[in-house]
Amino acid sequence: MFFCIPLREISNMKSKEYWIENLELLPHPEGGYYKETYRSELNINLENLNPQWKGERSLCTGIYFLLERENFSAFHRIKSDELWHFYAGDPITIHMIDNEGKYSSQDVGNRIDQGEVLQFLVPANSWFASEVKGNRSFALVGCTVSFGFDFNDFEMADESLMKEFPEHKEVLSRLIR
Repeated sequence: MFFCIPLREISNMKSKEYWIENLELLPHPEGGYYKETYRSELNINLENLNPQWKGERSLCTGIYFLLERENFSAFHRIKSDELWHFYAGDPITIHMIDNEGKYSSQDVGNRIDQGEVLQFLVPANSWFASEVKGNRSFALVGCTVSFGFDFNDFEMADESLMKEFPEHKEVLSRLIR
């Protein structure tokens, strides 16, 4: 069987190496590659707002995030909302477990007619992981975090999460390091 790819699509097919090199992406602790692109100069002392926060945070941060097919972004959570934006490559599936233990997933990509969305919000304190979906070798997305991302607010899941949510053992066992 022969497939014809329009020339405009071929010219848009950049490799993962292209994006890693040209965006100067670095390895991310949860899997994949990233580069911080924005950190608000405005800061707020969050201790005055909520006891879960310690110290000062930027109001907002943004990153590029590239995930390879053979890798995944392991289940983790942060204390802020995280808005995902699709840029290039294959769609990415975001898996979430909310505060009540309900599992859901969403494909972030540009095939709107197939249920994908260009942007998706992961609410604060939700456990979430992501993986590439499709035939290409990577997904390039952006993530905007408000209040701004800080590793003090980052928690990587471990196998104890399977004991807390045994009904989600299949997805957790695949996406926990």
